[in-house]
Amino acid sequence: MLEDRTTPASSPTTWPAAYPQGYAVVDVETTGLARDDRIISAAVYRLDARGDVEDHWYTLVNPERDPGPVWIHGLTSEVLEGAPLFREVAEEFAARLRDRVLVAHNAVFDWQMIAREYARAECEAPVRQRLCTIALSKQLGLPLPNHKLESLAAHFGVVQQRAHHALDDARVLAEAFRPSLRAAAAGSVRLPLQECRPLTEWTDRPAPRIGRQADGHGGYGGYRAGGWRPSRKRPACPYPNPGRYQEGRPLKQGMRVAFSGDTSVDRELLEDRAVEAGLHVATSLSRLTSLLVTNDPDAGTSKVLKARQYGTPVVDEAAFGQLLANVEPADE
Repeated sequence: MLEDRTTPASSPTTWPAAYPQGYAVVDVETTGLARDDRIISAAVYRLDARGDVEDHWYTLVNPERDPGPVWIHGLTSEVLEGAPLFREVAEEFAARLRDRVLVAHNAVFDWQMIAREYARAECEAPVRQRLCTIALSKQLGLPLPNHKLESLAAHFGVVQQRAHHALDDARVLAEAFRPSLRAAAAGSVRLPLQECRPLTEWTDRPAPRIGRQADGHGGYGGYRAGGWRPSRKRPACPYPNPGRYQEGRPLKQGMRVAFSGDTSVDRELLEDRAVEAGLHVATSLSRLTSLLVTNDPDAGTSKVLKARQYGTPVVDEAAFGQLLANVEPADE
């Protein structure tokens, strides 16, 4: 039984009217961390407005490729071979997410994996807001040694039975989220809700299919224990940086563009279009950055905060798409 260490604040008599009416606590296990990785299991605990469990659901998913780091999630090719494809569980998954705030530990990762799977299935995940329990624990000032799920669980006396098993991770998070939510309500804390933008445009790259795992050196489909796939590298921009973007004027080849937050077009497609137009795609934001593209300028991400600090211009995805249609050539 969960020992609720937020008592008496965990049971406020007055509940903030602005708080959501329901939550879907989610955990997904995946073949890896990269853009083209796939979900191999998913779990959802549905909670009511005050964080009490209504029901739960779990499924394996055949990723149609190598399962990746089996030493972490324990799901082999043999186990996943007979599992349903994502498109076969997409409707049931959606029914458990609909009209609820998606709650996850490092929620941006779970959301992006879910959004990509729905885009592959040519439909949209019915999620419009997410809440990250890492952000909530920071907002509450919980005295945690780090931001791992096990640390949050230990703080609230929740016992984890099977780490990296989607159903148990979702259970643990649901039990830790309930007292966190009630503590936030008792203190009238504004919940760190973020907007979710379902992907409307997506393309896949070839990936190793499910089947062969061990390569004789402990590797799994290009993975190795303790390591993940490297990030995609881009060729250097051939044009000099002409400086900051100025509102009302076109972009110019060589400008440094950074992205933050969800986009309705897959991020790598959007970055590819920027590179094709002659722009420099920056992975971080500095004083040299010409423009930040974000659909949530009020988010507290490091890039948004640095943009404010440096006075970097900010536009949303739609405005950036229009600007991409008329990029000025670099000075000769």
